[in-house]
Amino acid sequence: MITLKVSAKSNPKSVAGSIVNNIREGRGIDIVAMGANAVNQTVKAIAIAGEYAEPEGYEILCKAGFTHLELEGETKSAVKIAVIVNKK
Repeated sequence: MITLKVSAKSNPKSVAGSIVNNIREGRGIDIVAMGANAVNQTVKAIAIAGEYAEPEGYEILCKAGFTHLELEGETKSAVKIAVIVNKK
C-alpha cells in the first residue's frame, strides 16, 4: 500500500500518472489531501487517472473518509481517499 500526499499546488496530471503507474505495479493506493484546494486537485487527478487507465482495462473507483495527522504538535483533519481498481 502506498500513500500519495496531494497539495493544492500538485499537478493533477502528474498525480494521475503516479496513480496509474502504481496500479500497473499492483500496489494499493491511498491519497491524503488537506484543504479544499488539495481535495479539488485530488479529484481532478483521479478523473484523469481513470481516463489514462481505461484503455488498459482498469476501472478506478474511490472510497473517501477522514484521517487525522499530527502537524507541528497539532492534530489536523484531512481527506483520505482509497483508490479501488477493477480489471474489466
